[in-house]
Amino acid sequence: MFYYLNGMVALLDAGLAVIDCGGVGYACRTSTYTQSRLTVGKPAKLLIFNSIREDTFDLYGFATKEEKACFEQLLGVSGVGPKAALALLSAVTPPNLAMAILSEDEKLLMSAPGVGKKMAQRVILELKDKMGKLHLSADDFGVAASPAVTGGAAGEAAAALVVLGYDQPEIAAAMKGIDPALSTEEMVRIALRNMLSK
Repeated sequence: MFYYLNGMVALLDAGLAVIDCGGVGYACRTSTYTQSRLTVGKPAKLLIFNSIREDTFDLYGFATKEEKACFEQLLGVSGVGPKAALALLSAVTPPNLAMAILSEDEKLLMSAPGVGKKMAQRVILELKDKMGKLHLSADDFGVAASPAVTGGAAGEAAAALVVLGYDQPEIAAAMKGIDPALSTEEMVRIALRNMLSK
């Protein structure tokens, strides 16, 4: 199994990036989000999701762990295969996907090619249900609880960050000191900014 590929970008095509590693070109299916971070002839490191079936062995490459985590979460939704998951991640960035699930924004998910109303509803329903089962509260992540947000906005923000692939210590560090009166969306944005600045 491949965990990541580290090499030169040999080719970029629609939904495909070929990474040359020591003279061997690995074809990775990618989103437009990942492709926007790649340049032919420049070095790149892609995190890999291996899809092995009876007749195929496909590699899916991601520029960030957040995007790979979202892809894996989407594959856990009934009826969503690799093609639909990649289409969703080409239409929305990982943070926007998490926020679309929290705010139940079907239209944003339906902007992905091949994703209809039923699939968008299923993605929202199943992933929001997963977030709900986490039972996360403000106290779990170092955000001072207030009557307005106890078990609410901070817990939802933390759940959205879990969907993006972050673990509890990372989330706790990123959310420390965030104003508990902020909305879920603002908390997620600030936490992501805190993580990226490290």
